[in-house]
Amino acid sequence: MSEKTKKIFLGLCVVVPFLIYCVYYYSAMVKNAPYRYSDFDHIEITYGFPDSMLNHFNSKTQEYDYLTKDNKLVEDSLKLRDNDLLYLHRKAQELGFWNLPDDMTVDLSKRAAGERKPRYKLTFAYKEKTKTVTFDPDYPGPDKMVEAGRTTIDEVVRMLATAKAR
Repeated sequence: MSEKTKKIFLGLCVVVPFLIYCVYYYSAMVKNAPYRYSDFDHIEITYGFPDSMLNHFNSKTQEYDYLTKDNKLVEDSLKLRDNDLLYLHRKAQELGFWNLPDDMTVDLSKRAAGERKPRYKLTFAYKEKTKTVTFDPDYPGPDKMVEAGRTTIDEVVRMLATAKAR
């Protein structure tokens, strides 16, 4: 064997098994991923003050209930496009929504008297799993975790406003 042939043979013996292993390993990870968009069912968000969470949206039933500025409850229907839902799924995946704790709330007795802050309850439902996070904006957890929860909720609310404006 020539020197060039030996190098090619050695390269193939190392590179090809490594590539095969990578394909096998990562395809199994992607296939078994717990939150895949192909299994997506719906998004549900409920928000408001903890004693009266009247604002509600469910992408499956397309029900959208919200309070206006003059405290009137409006019951409406709102349809999000598949692209909107895919965007929200990917944004939640990018921000690490699946790794957030389910309860990110503050004990109401520890808040200052008269201080009212909104509470959000966001649910991503899939065929086999559901992830629900209840979030208070003043949650004292790690900054990255709080920011991931806040940003995910802000994106959902922004998407609702965009869809409502259409």
